[in-house]
Amino acid sequence: MTGVESAVGRGAGAGPVLLGVRHHGPGSARAVRAALEEVRPRVVLIEGPSEADALIPLAADEEMRPPVALLAHAVDEPGRSAFWPLAGFSPEWVAIRWALDHDVPARFIDLPATHTLAWGSKEDEEAPEGERPPEAGTAADGDTGPGPAGLRIDPLRVLAETAGYDDPERWWEDVVEHRGAGEGDALAPFTALEEAMGALRETYGSGGHDRDLVREAYMRLQVRAAQREFDDGVVVVCGAWHVPALRRKTTVAADKALLKGLPKVKTDLTWVPWTHRRLSRSSGYGAGIDSPGWYGHLFSAPDRPVERWLTKVAGLLRAEDRIVSSAHVIEAVRLAETLAAMRGRPLPGLSETTDAVRAVMCEGSDVPLELVRDRLVVGDVLGEVPPSAPAVPLQRDLARLQRRLRLKPEALERELELDLRKENDAARSRLLHRLRLLGIAWGEPAASRGSTGTFREAWRLRWEPELSVRIAEAGVWGTTVLSAATAKAETDAVTAQGLADVTALAEHCLLAELPGALPTVMRILADRAALDTDVGHLARALPALVRSLRYGDVRGTDTGALASVAAGLAERVFVGLPPACAALDADAAEEMRRHVDAVHQAVGLLGDAPAAGHRRLRGRWQSVLRVLSGRDTVPGVIRGRAVRLLLDDGELAHDEAALLMGLVLSPGTPPADAAAWIEGFVGGGSGGGLLLVHDERLLGLVDAWLTRVPAEAFTDVLPLLRRTFSAYEPGVRRTLGELVRRGPGAGSGAAAAGAGTPGFAADLDLMRADAVLPVVRLLLGLDDVHENTDNDLAGVTG
Repeated sequence: MTGVESAVGRGAGAGPVLLGVRHHGPGSARAVRAALEEVRPRVVLIEGPSEADALIPLAADEEMRPPVALLAHAVDEPGRSAFWPLAGFSPEWVAIRWALDHDVPARFIDLPATHTLAWGSKEDEEAPEGERPPEAGTAADGDTGPGPAGLRIDPLRVLAETAGYDDPERWWEDVVEHRGAGEGDALAPFTALEEAMGALRETYGSGGHDRDLVREAYMRLQVRAAQREFDDGVVVVCGAWHVPALRRKTTVAADKALLKGLPKVKTDLTWVPWTHRRLSRSSGYGAGIDSPGWYGHLFSAPDRPVERWLTKVAGLLRAEDRIVSSAHVIEAVRLAETLAAMRGRPLPGLSETTDAVRAVMCEGSDVPLELVRDRLVVGDVLGEVPPSAPAVPLQRDLARLQRRLRLKPEALERELELDLRKENDAARSRLLHRLRLLGIAWGEPAASRGSTGTFREAWRLRWEPELSVRIAEAGVWGTTVLSAATAKAETDAVTAQGLADVTALAEHCLLAELPGALPTVMRILADRAALDTDVGHLARALPALVRSLRYGDVRGTDTGALASVAAGLAERVFVGLPPACAALDADAAEEMRRHVDAVHQAVGLLGDAPAAGHRRLRGRWQSVLRVLSGRDTVPGVIRGRAVRLLLDDGELAHDEAALLMGLVLSPGTPPADAAAWIEGFVGGGSGGGLLLVHDERLLGLVDAWLTRVPAEAFTDVLPLLRRTFSAYEPGVRRTLGELVRRGPGAGSGAAAAGAGTPGFAADLDLMRADAVLPVVRLLLGLDDVHENTDNDLAGVTG
């Protein structure tokens, strides 16, 4: 007989036992274990890429902890890859472990990855999601199938709706998860599920798509081969959707004809860590489940799963400083059981326990409930793979560095603060920067909560399974992280599109400490800087170079060549900036204003360098700012910003700044140009609001000018002024309003200013200042607060 026989047949000549499962279903996993214990097969065949047979023994390693995934990638194109995820509650994983524990051969029987990865890209794009190659985030397991006219159906949803359920997960819990495995006939649930899937396949077929037909033909051939070798001692564990197709009576020739001419690509396979979050349906995984954390709990709980689950929830909420007692747990259990009885369910499921948690532990709020869903219902469990698993050399070097630097990959996002003055932290920083340069985004820079100095760095770390593919891709650059990052940096420098790209790359090379790549990058940088005549490009490139000099100081890197290029670049900006600022429209003027700000900050940093030539750059730049501030052909926003920068640097007296503002705001200046000047002077997040608060002469000039703007021009300048003043802090805006209400500059001297506005007076108010001291000492945690405060007050009054 060429077909595959019944799942329930166990007599001589009855054929293999077919165990149709739901992938990542704990009920299916328990049923598979019970069926294997009863049947005691001589070989176990499992849905999965057939080349992975050599990796099965690694599942017995003590360091292998699910969730894990089989990763297949094309050798010549590592980005072309596919995952086959397995959790601890996946039936396939249970079958593998049972076979290893009982010294029974286990084999994968699905279509080889060499064909899966080589399947035509155009067909993949047009195929329904459940029919594409098993990439991360798509269905790898045939748990869904296409309907008529290529429409993909969800078998569980169809069966649930047929049974009168509106939620497939709830139906699955009632008919499978709440059914005791091993009670009575261990094969009964598989027989029932097979009959249901047979009816679905008769109705929907394969939807006119050939992918499932090809996979199932290959699996039938593998089953026949196992039958010839082991007679009747064969058990097959596969997606229930495939069982009716495996039962079909077809000829060997017909199956081989479907496989003829399949494309091939050379592939490598290995085990990689996976996460519960990546098993969830919300991640885009086509065969995903809604609640991997809940399913993992159901599979691992030895008894009283509801009580144990609600205890977990209580522990999580307590860790988040919510008041949850044992009485809450008891009451939540009672409510969950009551809800299950009222809804006619055999046992409380996830919906009942969730409702109980919301009502009892969260006081009706969905905010803490979202935390429970994220941390427990879905979860961030990250699997582990033993070092003996096959890996590209780059992966092994990264694993070695992770162990040496004590940087363990974790699925849960965490903050990492680094002090670059410490050797281990500096090495961690270099590793993370090198990985970013290679496109392996394990860590992302974050704002530091402590010091903002160059010796501190903050990172957000989160390990995603897809990073294993990125590592395989980066393996073409080298066998170690250092050599790969060096080669990648050199190639990026040669292929960079613009000068700013090269300067950014030079900055990355210093951050990642790549001395081997820096000479190539610096040579290309010098060549590009000499040929580029666009002042905007030069202005964008200069800040990155200057930042690199600062990083070099704290990291002990020789930046002499970089400093020379930066100084030369600055001189070219000084020469080309005034002509480049002439005759610009509003958008171009605003972009150039940002360039001026960036160059000013860069020159300030560069001018602090010990070299005498660098100190002279500050004087040259101030001369350029004076030229920009006095040219009528320069847009108002740039002239106003140049005046403001000179004023902040102490190169322009307040009286002179007020004189320049008065000239610009005179009746002869077009209102739009005057408004742009004001925006440049006090806008752009430069602290202009505080300047107006503390210099009422400037505020008075702005107020007087605004009252003189003609009505026909007011509507044109209002949006610009609104944009400028709306960026101020609420307290600054409130104070400016008070000053304008009583009239800025009214009266004479500070005393007049303080007459109408609290907080403004001729002298310091010592009594008000003394009142702050007890609070300050309390905040600082100083001992003997009252005694010390009394001494302080006595000293002040004395």
